[in-house]
Amino acid sequence: MRILVTGASRGIGAHIATALAEPGRTLHLQARTTEALNNTARACEKAGATVMTHADELTIEGATALAEAVGQLDMIVNNAGVAGTESLPWETSTDDFVETMTTNVFAPFILNSAAARGMLGRGGYIVDLSSGAAVTDRADSVDYWVSKTALMRLGGSFHLAGQEHGIKVFEVAPGVVKTDMTLSMSMHDGRTEWTEPSEIAGIVSAISRGELDALAGTHIRAGVDQLSELKERARQGVGPNARKLRLTGWDE
Repeated sequence: MRILVTGASRGIGAHIATALAEPGRTLHLQARTTEALNNTARACEKAGATVMTHADELTIEGATALAEAVGQLDMIVNNAGVAGTESLPWETSTDDFVETMTTNVFAPFILNSAAARGMLGRGGYIVDLSSGAAVTDRADSVDYWVSKTALMRLGGSFHLAGQEHGIKVFEVAPGVVKTDMTLSMSMHDGRTEWTEPSEIAGIVSAISRGELDALAGTHIRAGVDQLSELKERARQGVGPNARKLRLTGWDE
């Protein structure tokens, strides 16, 4: 199994990469520098995986180069992201808005598109690290909130277009994990309750093993959705509108 994990040098990405590392798997790990990936790469190799590291900025050009470098994939985990600004909409600069959208939306679009083309007819997994920001409003973080909402719409499109080809798409919100990014955000000042990164890593690992296939096309929330409950839901099956990546009716 060939897997790409972006933003794999630390935090959630490092936990996900390590959880996915198994003998017989090839992990492509992305960060801004290869040096930053040393610890994660060693942990993944110790678990038996073959590891390839990639130093790419997730600009349009960098994402395009990364997609070409990794080649055909069986799974992609779009973990990398930026927190954006914490300012009112009319005080957010165009440059800041574009920078956040480029990392959080344009790069996943490029990477998912390349991955999906290689998955047509044989299947594969696309996992986007979503957020509660995808389904709520906030006054002072317009670029991040818009980017996560757009990412979920992107996931919905890939799900609908790819499901007949065996492509399974998951939008997985990690809850609030204590990372450098969340600690830099004033909205989390004083927070004492955090989601353990092992929870999100466990969910993504279960996806890679096909244990949650029946939940493809849904929005999963680590810290709220327990893995044991998700596995049971997958065994029982879910309705056509259960936790779908779109607005549903009042009684659905």
